[in-house]
Amino acid sequence: MPLFSTSPPQYSVVVPVYNGAITVQELFERTKAVFTQLGSSFEMILVEDNGQDNSWQKITQLHKNYPQQVRGIKLTRNYGQHNATLCGFKYARGSYIITIDDDLQAPPEEIPKLLHCFAQTQADVVYGVYPIKKHSPVRRIGSYTVRKLFKLGAGTQNQGSSFRLITRPIAEQLTRHTQSYVYIDELLQWYTTHIAATPVEHYASKKGKSGYPLLKLIMFTLNLIINYTAIPLRLMTYSGLFFAVVFFCVGLYYIYEKLFWGAQLGFTSLITAIFFTTGLIMFCLGIIGEYLRRLYLGQNQQPQYTIRETLL
Repeated sequence: MPLFSTSPPQYSVVVPVYNGAITVQELFERTKAVFTQLGSSFEMILVEDNGQDNSWQKITQLHKNYPQQVRGIKLTRNYGQHNATLCGFKYARGSYIITIDDDLQAPPEEIPKLLHCFAQTQADVVYGVYPIKKHSPVRRIGSYTVRKLFKLGAGTQNQGSSFRLITRPIAEQLTRHTQSYVYIDELLQWYTTHIAATPVEHYASKKGKSGYPLLKLIMFTLNLIINYTAIPLRLMTYSGLFFAVVFFCVGLYYIYEKLFWGAQLGFTSLITAIFFTTGLIMFCLGIIGEYLRRLYLGQNQQPQYTIRETLL
C-alpha cells in the first residue's frame, strides 16, 4: 500500500503530547521509518495537552512538512494523558490504532512486535509490556499499587502500558464512553477479554523529568480508585462491621463490670470512644461525599476534553 494515499491509512498512531517539543520530531521520523520498512500506510495524531513549551509549534511544522501523515489537535487545557488519548481515538481513521507516549521510553522500533503478536493472537488489544522498566522508583511503586488495587477491587488483570495496539471496533466503543474521568486500561477490560501482551524494550525518558511527580501520582491513584472501583465503600462496610463488633464487645464488658463490680465508666474512656466514633463517621461521610460529587459531575456532563485548534 502506498505511503501517500487519499484513502484511510492502515494504522493510526495516537500520541498524547505534554511538553514534548524536544521529542515529537524524532518520534515521528522514527515511526515513519518503521512503517516505510513495513510497507504500510500510517498517520500520526499528535494531541497537545496544553503543556508549557512550544510543542504545538513543532506539531504545526510537522503537519506542514507531512500533511498527509501528521494530524494535530490542541486542547484548551490540560486534561491528562488518558483523556488526550481518547481525543485522538475520535479522529483516528486507521483500521488499527497504536498508542505511544511522546517521551520515547517505548521506542517506535518496537511497533512490529505489537503487529506480530496481533497476527498470532488476533486479540482486540495487544499491550507492549516492559520486563525491565526505566521509570523512577516512585513511578514503579505507583504503577504496582494501581495494578494490585484494581485486581483486588475490580478483579481485573491490569498488566498493560500506554504502548498498545487496539482494533478499530474497540476504539470506537471507547469513544462512546461519556464519563469525564477516563482510564483507558480499565475501560478496555470492560469491552473485551481478548487481550494479549508481548515484551518490548523500555528506555529512560528523553524528556528528563517525569510528568508524574509524587503528588500527581497520588491524586491520579485516588481518582482511579474512586472512579473505577468500590474499594472505599467496601472499606466503609468492613470497618463498620468490625467496629460494630468491637464496640458491642466493649459495651458488654462495661455492663459486666457495672453489674458485678460496681465500676464507673471513666471520663477518659467515654471521650476517647466519642472522638474515635465521630472521626470514623466523618471519614465515611467524606467518602460518600466524594462519590456523590462524581455523580454530580457526571450529571452535569463535564466534557472529557475541549479542543482549541486542529490540523487535519
